[in-house]
Amino acid sequence: MKTLYCHLGLLDYRSAHNLQTDLVNQRRHGELERDLFLITEHPGVFTLGRRGGLEHLLVSEDFLTDEGIAVVPIERGGDITYHGPGQLVLYPIIDLRRAGLSATGYVFRLEEVMLRLAGDWGVTAARDPRNRGIWTGGKKLGSVGIAIRHGIAFHGLALNVNPSLTPFSWINPCGLTGVKMTSITAESECEVTLAQAESKLVKHLTEVFDREFRETAPEEIFRPLGPWQSLQ
Repeated sequence: MKTLYCHLGLLDYRSAHNLQTDLVNQRRHGELERDLFLITEHPGVFTLGRRGGLEHLLVSEDFLTDEGIAVVPIERGGDITYHGPGQLVLYPIIDLRRAGLSATGYVFRLEEVMLRLAGDWGVTAARDPRNRGIWTGGKKLGSVGIAIRHGIAFHGLALNVNPSLTPFSWINPCGLTGVKMTSITAESECEVTLAQAESKLVKHLTEVFDREFRETAPEEIFRPLGPWQSLQ
């Protein structure tokens, strides 16, 4: 049975989060019969993981209100991070038990996908003991944060393809002081689009997770949740 993947386009963070939790419940109870990988990007938002706290936010909440950026506490691991346009976000809804994956083995694979994507544009990145994700030249290029509920993993990875890096300067990314963020575009010195990165993603998922993938439309998957348009 092929694993499904779905392009959601630009989607509000809270809508994407609600969607994930609904799909986790469906996967747990067998209403969603196979794993599903959601590909998306978000309007600007800061999210606070289980270790996250506002002490790592370096600007006022009034400032963020003026910038139109929300702060959203969530249940994934990790600390504070930023999502915004130009960042490739992948949310697998995956049954780790059926996949035979431990949490650490799963995170390793998510990192590997990002390492291979960076390498497509000649960017040499690596893992770093300071924090999960991928790094290049001492700067962080991609992040991983997951949550597991009844053996079903959700949340996932965020790879900086060509986002504005300015909002990262308004926080201590992942709760780390003195850390700078970077992007594939900044490191490769060529303009890499999100569409280009997404076009290579499924190939790497196929190789890293050793499974076949089939694309599906949002309407096919989310019909049980109501009209797709209402989620955007």
